[in-house]
Formats: sequence, structure tokens, C-alpha cells
Amino acid sequence: QVQLQESGGGSVQAGGSLKLSCAASGDTRCMGWFRQAPGKEREGVAALDSDGRIYYADSVKGRFTISQDNAKNTLSLQMNSLKPDDTAMYYCVADRSLTVTRPLSLRSYDYWGQGTQVTVSS
Repeated sequence: QVQLQESGGGSVQAGGSLKLSCAASGDTRCMGWFRQAPGKEREGVAALDSDGRIYYADSVKGRFTISQDNAKNTLSLQMNSLKPDDTAMYYCVADRSLTVTRPLSLRSYDYWGQGTQVTVSS
């Protein structure tokens, strides 16, 4: 059984930074972060597969960095230069597959955390 627990969300002004963390238990191979803003569909933000390949949504490239600490089984998302459009509930996701065909597609992941809220004010 895979369990995911996010932390690190909060409120910040535009231009600021936040770091999200996801503590994972169980066998996880591909992991990532998704987000959902009010009234919008859930979207992939960043992902990495078991070979360490990393994928980012165009909207966050150059601002967000995904990383993984295998020893601690922790996934992180460093978010810099935050914008009001980044306001959303952020979810940690995982799958037991070694690779997924569409790393930023929500259908690629079987396991989801409860989410952590990020609010960016202008």
C-alpha cells in the first residue's frame, strides 16, 4: 500500500518562494506533483520517473524544481518566483510503474495525497 503525505503549503506574496514536501511510504517508482485551482481542471506540474527523467509543465519551467531523496523516500517541489496563477491545491502523486507514457497526465498515477494549499497574493 502506498501512502503520500504533503506538507509545506501556505500563503506567500507574488515573487516569493515555497517548498513542498511529500513523504511517501510503500513502493513508489514514478512520482510527481499536480495542482488544481478553483474552477479549473487538475493539471500536472512536475514529474520524474524511476530513471530520473524530469518533466515540467510549460507554465512552471524555470521557476519550479522537483527533486527526490531516495534515502528518505521524500519528494520535494521548490517553487520560486511564485505568481497569483500558481494558487491551487497541490497534490503529490505516485505510481508503481517504472515509467509512465504521459508523466503529466493525471491518469498515469494510481496514488494521490490529500493535498496542500498554496496561495499567492498579488
